[in-house]
Amino acid sequence: MSGIWLPVSALTISLFLIIIFFTKKNINNVEVNIYRNLLILNLFFSINAMAVYCVAKTIGTELLVAFMQKIHLSLLNIIGHIFLTYNIEINQFNPKIKKGITTITNLFVIVIVILIFISPIKVINYDEILDVGGISYYISITGIIIAFIFLIILNIRYLLRNKDNIKKSIPFFVLIILFGIGLLLRLHYPEIITETYCVAFALLVMYFTIENPDVKLLNQVETARDKAEKANAAKTDFLSSMSHEIRTPLNAIVGFSQAIQEETTLEAAKQDAKDIILASQNLLEIVNGILDISKIEANKMEISNTKYNIKTESENLYKLIKPRIGEKPIEFVMNIAPDVPTTLYGDKGKVKEIMTNLLTNAVKYTEQGEINLEISCINKNDNSTIIISVEDTGRGIKPEKIDKLFTKFERLDEDRNTTLEGTGLGLAITKRLVEMMNGKIIVQSVFGNGSKFTVYLPQKIIYDKELKVEPQKEVLNLVNKKVLVVDDNDLNLKIADRLLKKYNLQVDTCKSGYECLEKIKDQTYDLIFMDDMMPKMSGTETLHIIQESPTFKTKVIALTANAIEGMKEKYIEEGFNDYLAKPIDKDELEKVLRRHLNHEIESANFEPLPKEIYQIDDSVVEELNNQASSVKEQ
Repeated sequence: MSGIWLPVSALTISLFLIIIFFTKKNINNVEVNIYRNLLILNLFFSINAMAVYCVAKTIGTELLVAFMQKIHLSLLNIIGHIFLTYNIEINQFNPKIKKGITTITNLFVIVIVILIFISPIKVINYDEILDVGGISYYISITGIIIAFIFLIILNIRYLLRNKDNIKKSIPFFVLIILFGIGLLLRLHYPEIITETYCVAFALLVMYFTIENPDVKLLNQVETARDKAEKANAAKTDFLSSMSHEIRTPLNAIVGFSQAIQEETTLEAAKQDAKDIILASQNLLEIVNGILDISKIEANKMEISNTKYNIKTESENLYKLIKPRIGEKPIEFVMNIAPDVPTTLYGDKGKVKEIMTNLLTNAVKYTEQGEINLEISCINKNDNSTIIISVEDTGRGIKPEKIDKLFTKFERLDEDRNTTLEGTGLGLAITKRLVEMMNGKIIVQSVFGNGSKFTVYLPQKIIYDKELKVEPQKEVLNLVNKKVLVVDDNDLNLKIADRLLKKYNLQVDTCKSGYECLEKIKDQTYDLIFMDDMMPKMSGTETLHIIQESPTFKTKVIALTANAIEGMKEKYIEEGFNDYLAKPIDKDELEKVLRRHLNHEIESANFEPLPKEIYQIDDSVVEELNNQASSVKEQ
């Protein structure tokens, strides 16, 4: 019975691996699933090998032993096929190539197994010796040799591409070496059955080098911890950056506000107020940048296409950017090519934001020389690729730093830029916006001499002679109308009161939801502006209590600094009639007042239907003509 010891060892190893593997938690991925299948199949392979030997040495029926041997040879080829499948998986082929290779190997093993079962087999069974021969055996050996050749090729490919992670190939080289040794042993000692032991030992090596669940779980935990630490570091960096960037304009706002109190002339106070406005705009840009990047990353930033005149928008932008240069000796030049279409169809707001970010960046990093804004185009049929180029004579960018240029919160050469404001979000947002609009952005820079940013944006051409000018609206006068503003912040109440009194409104204020509930008991208001984030009782909670009264008909507007994407829809779902974000935009405020107090209906600007809609089939024309003829005859 000396020939049974290796199959017994193989079965022992198989049972050990099965118990260890299935009693511990495993990662659910393709590699582990393949390994699981190998373990189960190898268990049947080992049991069958034991059964073949026992049946052959006890019952000895040649027909039964021959059939069991064919099962043994088939299982061996299927296991070889699964080893191939595993190697195809770890080699990370192109999906099409992977599918093709897998299909070929599947067909190959099916053909081999069928041939094994339909071909004659010779059973050699005497004394301690149990072996096979015949056509079936040689077909099986051919299949295994071909599988091993492919295994070697796939492992060499894997090693060439993964020189730092060779451990995944170790079990397969062990398997090939063991099978080689086994074949040599069987030539001289045919009573030794080596196949099951070779496979079991290779799977044991594979468990500890590749598919050990404990190691996989540990790696997963390590990866998760690294991600958490990086996220924590990013959060710390972000808070540090925000603290500095927000405090800078806030410091100017507070400082100039205090200075106004001490000024002795109106002219000096007005100048301080201008500086406050400038710092406020800078602060708002920082906050808007954070909101924009959060919208983009949440996939909630949408493209909103309208008709616009890029020449007019560029000229307006030129007027806004030029004052930011201040006293720097910089010449700001703008050139718009004559063939740029008058009317384009695209997201005007995002095009302006891209241009603003590029120009602001140029102003920020240029101390003297020139800043050139050039707009040109490539027109083809109804499509125009707008080319926006911003070139400066600023500090320039080191070649190795260009890759970091569009990274969030990244400012290059920070040791030189400590006096500059900004979050480093502008260019990151710009790149994402350009990509959203199916465009491209190219950077050219010479360190110390300047930079050039070029943006390519595909837009549609509208062949209107000119854009329709919105009719001038009458000055809004809401005398005899009464509004209530609910906000827990005194300064917010003052600002709202000043903005609303411009329209001759009677403005009443209160500082909490409870006070609001008391006021509406005794007084009637035409409109209520309600802050949401108030202590003790939020604006939403206050609204829900108000709405419990069946007689309450006043419209309530959510007035809140909670201005991230999707909040307007949320507040309207809660029962508010409209939404106004802080800081209050005067134009948006007037729209709300016109909508709810002046009862103006905003007209929707529908795009013209395509001409194809109006094309009528010839048969329809003929039918219409026939109808017209019959009418005439009558």
